[in-house]
Amino acid sequence: MKIPGKFLGIDYGTKRVGLALSDQNGRLAFPKEVVKNNGELFRKIGIILSNEKISEIVVGESFDFTNLPNALMKEIGFFVSKLEKKFKIPVYLQKEFLTSVEARRYLSFGGQARRYGNPEEHVDASAAALILQRYLDKKNQQNNGGNSEDVI
Repeated sequence: MKIPGKFLGIDYGTKRVGLALSDQNGRLAFPKEVVKNNGELFRKIGIILSNEKISEIVVGESFDFTNLPNALMKEIGFFVSKLEKKFKIPVYLQKEFLTSVEARRYLSFGGQARRYGNPEEHVDASAAALILQRYLDKKNQQNNGGNSEDVI
């Protein structure tokens, strides 16, 4: 089953916010950019939502090593509420754990990190892509009649 529209993935941080986009079919996620978490954040997200015709937003739900929401989750909750009120499109949480560590590993593999002026910033966009890809995999598996719990 085809999923209509594109998706925006968000890796929320107190200083930087990583953004990722899906393809039109909602199958693959790609790092988009990193924006500073300041007064311009919602304006920039609004531009992306409009230009890319986004139908859903997916935000990483941050957990600690004991599988409990970490200190950042309160801020993420406020952020999600503001997204929902401001843009009036569905916002979903996707559980994430160590996506920044995983993104760093992928970027360092094959020397990818050297291509970027500040590779640490690209980590945030790559982490957003990992979060979004997990959500898309789960959603696509559910739409195809599979058991979504098998998807990591």
